[in-house]
Amino acid sequence: MITGLASRSSSRRAAEILAQVFGDIAKPFAFRLWDGTDVAIGGGPPAFTVVIHTPETFRRLVRDPSPLNFAEAFVESAIDIEGDLFAAMAVADVVEALRLPLSRRLRLLASMWRG
Repeated sequence: MITGLASRSSSRRAAEILAQVFGDIAKPFAFRLWDGTDVAIGGGPPAFTVVIHTPETFRRLVRDPSPLNFAEAFVESAIDIEGDLFAAMAVADVVEALRLPLSRRLRLLASMWRG
């Protein structure tokens, strides 16, 4: 029971972090976390969903949210993409231009260790 509670807590924190990192992207897509939690990004129904299988993969992707890191995770089957792969590639272009200020990145990384 404690493990289940910890998992829900960590997925809740992960959902908050994903919304903070990717929330400014207007193209609609979603993440699905290891416990089934869905995190919608952008407006409207998602064109695709990035399925993150483990908390470790989540941490890896948030530390470096680059298209290369996502591509490596996809090839390794650490994530799956459900839906429109071409829409996912278009979002990858937007993610590549994503620049988070160092102070925000440090706050996000610190919040990962708190929860």
